[in-house]
Amino acid sequence: MARIKMEEIVDHLSTEMRKALSEAVKSNIPGVQFDEYQLFREFKREVRRKCNTWERVPDNYVDAE
Repeated sequence: MARIKMEEIVDHLSTEMRKALSEAVKSNIPGVQFDEYQLFREFKREVRRKCNTWERVPDNYVDAE
């Protein structure tokens, strides 16, 4: 098993994840208006609360270059 730092992963992919989260909300709740940056900040806060600092994932999910 590999270990990853969830918060750092989310931060590293923040641009892509923010856009993906925004699109997911828009496609599931048509016409909704929200601040995508505030939504992403709340998402990161929940990741911090729900996940351990280090999370274990199967080795085949990680490819060290």
